[in-house]
Amino acid sequence: MTGNTRISGRLITAARGLAGVSATDFANAAGLSLDSLDLAERGGSAFIQSQSDAAALKRGLEHFGIVIIEEGDGFGAGVRLKFTRQDVRQIVRLEGEGGKVGSDDAP
Repeated sequence: MTGNTRISGRLITAARGLAGVSATDFANAAGLSLDSLDLAERGGSAFIQSQSDAAALKRGLEHFGIVIIEEGDGFGAGVRLKFTRQDVRQIVRLEGEGGKVGSDDAP
């Protein structure tokens, strides 16, 4: 996903469905209100115009390991998982455990 990737409500809905993520969990990860997410998704194929909402939605996508596949080669845009669904669940579970924050780099 490039910095200028355009996001539509349908892509967000498809992404959430693919990852098995509820609207509430996605909105929390993106830092959006549930109403804002619902409004974006109800926009259908219209692109998200607000730069701040688009940035928040991209954060949510990244959090759940979702990549937007841009239009090209005669095909429309789509979504793909960076990780398997099991990997995503494990990552979310581990990140939610708490504990001491430290560097991910092993010596």
